[in-house]
Amino acid sequence: MTETSDAILSQLPARLKDARRTQGLSLDAVARLSGVSRSMVSQIERGESSPTIATLWNLTRALQVDFAGLLDGAAAAARIELLRAAEVPTIDNLGSGCRIRILSPPEEAGKHEVYEVSFEEGGALDSQPHSRGAREHLTVIDGTISVTSGEDTQRLLAGDTARYAVDVPHRIAATNGPARIFLVVQGG
Repeated sequence: MTETSDAILSQLPARLKDARRTQGLSLDAVARLSGVSRSMVSQIERGESSPTIATLWNLTRALQVDFAGLLDGAAAAARIELLRAAEVPTIDNLGSGCRIRILSPPEEAGKHEVYEVSFEEGGALDSQPHSRGAREHLTVIDGTISVTSGEDTQRLLAGDTARYAVDVPHRIAATNGPARIFLVVQGG
């Protein structure tokens, strides 16, 4: 083994333990989620046992951490992921007269999604109910927006923020010229 791989393996127990604690999971919970016995998880975290690739894979999936990033270590945590404006994925065919820029990483879909939405005058985004308990947090950057959640409708101006349920039909529309919003969707 090289010096680098020895260093990675020596840091692996602490990284797994940190990942478990970050998720707020007990050893028993990790064992249930991963299919790895509680005693084996404990031994790995204490550095008393080296996991096989299959065991490590099951643990990283249960802990919702990146397999490569876990092995890559602190260098991965210190890197800045950068998407230039031209690289940000956009959706133009959802709704009418609106462009959606997807600002959150793909692995956050359904959990914590972040968007910038630009509306042409009269543009609207009509949405069917999301999962039970889902909510949106919308802040108007420019323009005037109308937000409808279920039977309630509110008018928002630049700088205003609305938080509302989206497990019911909902609608966002520009009401007086073009508009732009910052939108966070939290899964239920």
